Order: sequence, then structure tokens, then C-alpha cells
Amino acid sequence: MAGLDPSLVADVPIFRELTRSQVEDILGKARSARFTKNAHIFEQGAEAQSFFLLLHGHVQALKVTPTGEQVVVRYVSPGEIFGVAHVIGLNTYPATAVAVVDSVALIWPASIWSELVRSYPTLASGTLQTVGTRLQEAHARVIEISTEEVERRVARALLRLANQAGRKVDRGIEIDFPISRQNIAEMTGTTLHTVSRILSAWEQGGIVESGRQRVVLRDAHRLMAIAEAVSD
Repeated sequence: MAGLDPSLVADVPIFRELTRSQVEDILGKARSARFTKNAHIFEQGAEAQSFFLLLHGHVQALKVTPTGEQVVVRYVSPGEIFGVAHVIGLNTYPATAVAVVDSVALIWPASIWSELVRSYPTLASGTLQTVGTRLQEAHARVIEISTEEVERRVARALLRLANQAGRKVDRGIEIDFPISRQNIAEMTGTTLHTVSRILSAWEQGGIVESGRQRVVLRDAHRLMAIAEAVSD
């Protein structure tokens, strides 16, 4: 994108080993776009014509199962690349991307990926490392859903979100984007009723505070103890 200051993406992992002129060249092939809250950036099953880098905001990746159930796959934070279906050999997007808040992203056409990685091999290696990390996270979540108690799954999900997008407030650590109890249920493979029951109990115990699509970890140490508890 012409005119974009490379310093804005200097801390993005996939750009760290590149020179300023190289970053300028890569950005010059992109365009920027703003997405209002709840806007769909791309749809599951649509042709993967572009890939993206989130500059500002937060994006939720949603997947609909063959039985029609909606699953929250992950949340994308600023500085993360997403929509890279072509990197793993897919012609369509495996999930839907939705802006959780007003967001800004850089967009490249998928057709120039081969050209970019030929010119900048570290871009390819960095992106593949990111994809590999996400696959490991997905495998870990599958194991959690298959083997662990719901309370432990919910605790781990909240800790992951706080680690990814937490900010310190007077009351503890707030997850810095809107997230509902339904979202948490979709992340952990359980029901809204179960998540509501768990969070209500934790609120009474002073572990979390939730409401209006906001969650604050008031006692992260106790939540971590729940997350790491060994089932009988």
C-alpha cells in the first residue's frame, strides 16, 4: 500500500527480518480496508482470493459444522496474518471471518503469494510457522473438548484470550474485545446454559466478572488452578 509507514508493521513477526525497502515493496502490493463491527470479511466456502494482515481491531474466525453448529475457531489480534487458505493448499476459506469491533486490515490478492515468497523467503517461513502454531492450537482444543471437563475448558479458553488480548484494569485483566457467553460456549464445545452457570459461580467466588459482552479475570491465579486441575 503506497504511503503506509513501514514502522507500523515493524513488530509484525513475518516482517522482522526484512529491510525497510523490502517491507515498502510488500506493502505497496496491498490495499487497506476498514470493516465495521460485525462485518463479514470473508465467508466460509468462498473462493480464497485474498489474504490479510490485521492492523487494528479484532476478528473472530467462525466455522459451521456439517450439522449446522457454529464453532468459534479463534480470535485474530492486530499484527496477525489471516485468511491464508492458499498457503495450505485450499482454494476456499475454511471459516468465516467477522470483525468483532471496527477493524482495519491490509489485503493482498492471493495470486501474488508465489511472487512474494520467491522474492522474500522469510515471508513464507514466517507465515508457515504461524499456520503451524494455529494447527497445534486447534489440535490441543480438540483434545480438550474430547477429554477434559467443561469447567476446565472454559478456564483455559478465558486464559488464552486474556493472554492474547488482555489489558490490566483496576479489577484485574480485561479481555479487550466484546465476547459473549455464547461465544465462549462456541469456543469450548458446550452450551450457553453451562457457560452461564460456570461464570455465575465464578463471579460469586470473585474469580471473574462478566456482563455486556465483557469479561474481566479478577483472580487469574485461581482460574489457572482450575485450568490445570487434574480430573479424578
